[in-house]
Amino acid sequence: MRVVVAVIALAVGGFAIGTTEFVTMGVLPDIADGVGVDIPSAGHVISFYALGVVVGAPVIAALSARLPRRALLVGLMTAFLVGNALSALAPGYRTLLVARFLSGLPHGAYFGAASLVAASLVAPRLRGRAVSSVMLGLAAAMLTGVPAATWLGQQFGWRSAYWAVVVLAAATVAAVLAVVPSSPGRPEATVRGELTALRRPQVLLTLVVGIVGFGGMFALYSYIAPVITDVAGLSRGTVPLVLLVYGAGGVLGTALGGRLADLALFRSLVGALISLGVLLALVALTASSPGALVVGVFLVSVGASVLAVCLQMRLMETAGEAQMLGAALNHSALNLANALGAWLGGLVIAAGLGYRAPSVVGAGLAVAGLIPLAFSAVLRRREDRAAATAAGAPAAARVPVG
Repeated sequence: MRVVVAVIALAVGGFAIGTTEFVTMGVLPDIADGVGVDIPSAGHVISFYALGVVVGAPVIAALSARLPRRALLVGLMTAFLVGNALSALAPGYRTLLVARFLSGLPHGAYFGAASLVAASLVAPRLRGRAVSSVMLGLAAAMLTGVPAATWLGQQFGWRSAYWAVVVLAAATVAAVLAVVPSSPGRPEATVRGELTALRRPQVLLTLVVGIVGFGGMFALYSYIAPVITDVAGLSRGTVPLVLLVYGAGGVLGTALGGRLADLALFRSLVGALISLGVLLALVALTASSPGALVVGVFLVSVGASVLAVCLQMRLMETAGEAQMLGAALNHSALNLANALGAWLGGLVIAAGLGYRAPSVVGAGLAVAGLIPLAFSAVLRRREDRAAATAAGAPAAARVPVG
């Protein structure tokens, strides 16, 4: 029971992070009006948060590997709280950009540290499920936190959405201090030693899988509103409902991903990418049917969430001693995937190919993610042969399963 409570406390932090990451999209027009800019300029608020995630994840993870992990979690969530408070208090556009960048800095490192703590609390065969439980907070935010905070921001002003995140961050700090057991860092760790993980081919290949393969989901998600209204012919009022369906798929996929990662990590990665590619292609083909679109969005969310969990576990596995850096890097990769998918999706729309085209691009990206994964499999076979030869045993090639 103590382990369950501790993991729930860690997941509350994920819930807070997921809420702040996506609520900006829901109140973007209100933010634009509030700071006196147009909507495209206000969109940079989203980009600055993502940039903070990309920069902060490797830097903070490398600098903090020696610290006790519970203290680190408290420090990261406190910094996150401050960043969101500054966002709520920002007097103008430029200060809001800076505040969002600062809010994004602890994002990846928090998930990295929380994943390691959760994994340390359970038997090795249950680590995938423990890590997915932490990430379930992020999925739950898509289902409930983002809609609730969006409603709050629309009713009481966009700043109230960020104040709600501040409250969630404070609750996380209190919960972590109360129920998460102390967990030592790695006193022998050095920044240079942590960053050597970035020289590992398997780490780099897995990051490419995440950036390219997961970019497929964002190619669809970034333009889901016009797909719902212009392609499926539904009203604007149905957009939140479809996003709610997407959130439900994320919760299911995150829970399923942990179990699949425990059973066969590498094969689950392959299966998630193939499934995601097929599902995105089907969305492109059937988006004009409202029922098919809703089902397709749900299944795409399931597949993408399974992929995210498996990528997290794969990076932790391949990073060697630098597991925290590996776990944190997943969130840098996913935010780069966000940028890649949205950019390519925008290009095909601008080329006049219509709102179905981003899903086609997404399917191509998911399939393209199999290429670095194939290189990873070949490299693993070679490593196995070399290890077997060095041990004086017959070199047996095998497909990696995690």
